[in-house]
Amino acid sequence: MATLTKTQSASNNLGATPWGNLSALHYTLTTNAAGAALGCDVLTPAVQGTKIRLGVLPAGFKLLDSQVIVATAMTAAVVGKLGFEYTDGQDDAKVPQAADYFGTALNLAAAARLRNASAARAVVLPKDAYLVLTLSGADNAKASALDVVVLGVPEGVA
Repeated sequence: MATLTKTQSASNNLGATPWGNLSALHYTLTTNAAGAALGCDVLTPAVQGTKIRLGVLPAGFKLLDSQVIVATAMTAAVVGKLGFEYTDGQDDAKVPQAADYFGTALNLAAAARLRNASAARAVVLPKDAYLVLTLSGADNAKASALDVVVLGVPEGVA
């Protein structure tokens, strides 16, 4: 039986630091007792279909993984999908916007750590994009707290 060794990519280097170039972008979402997302431009309850822009993912960032930490759960039956859409509103043919890039049917109604639930390939964002959480299943009507961590590297690193 043959032994095969894959050619190592020159872009798989650790960079100038001993811990590498991996970045963890951290975004938070807290809601008040009425279920409204705090710190948003509009203070209205997060009902089914609400799209919450958690922050900006920078252009040139290679998306590798994500984790949603549900520290304080939302109302029973609330689920969400996590993805991205471009800040300029224009799609890109090579890297299309994906509302569910990091997962769909994420249970936000129970305290948990939810690892990336998607088989989507790693992509490099050609331009700035919003990290978007879209709610469904039920209206949120209670205080909650979530952390979202997106892991990636600058373009051309890995």
